[in-house]
Amino acid sequence: MSQRILHHPVLGSLNQRKTLHFTFNESSYTAYEGETIAAALLASGVRTLRVHEEKGTPRGIYCNIGHCYECRVSVNGVPTVRACMTLVQDGMEVTAGTVLPTPLKKGDVAHG
Repeated sequence: MSQRILHHPVLGSLNQRKTLHFTFNESSYTAYEGETIAAALLASGVRTLRVHEEKGTPRGIYCNIGHCYECRVSVNGVPTVRACMTLVQDGMEVTAGTVLPTPLKKGDVAHG
């Protein structure tokens, strides 16, 4: 179910733009030419773009102007791409960030 505004009084009609196809976590989505990854996923009902690296709590769009980096995803294998600032390209493969191994805390000893 799309939650896009298809006609905007200032921006015009999205229906006149080229439709693009991309994947997010191996699921297929569509976007309109000129749309960011974050906007396309939000319009498709996707709210979680990654999880916190240590705690695993969900993260999504926060500032939507590129300052906070909460919307970091990997695009075509390149990590730490801001979804709110990156335009969808046809065939793009986007993946969410995952929980990373927790670094050693002070006093911990590495056993090898």
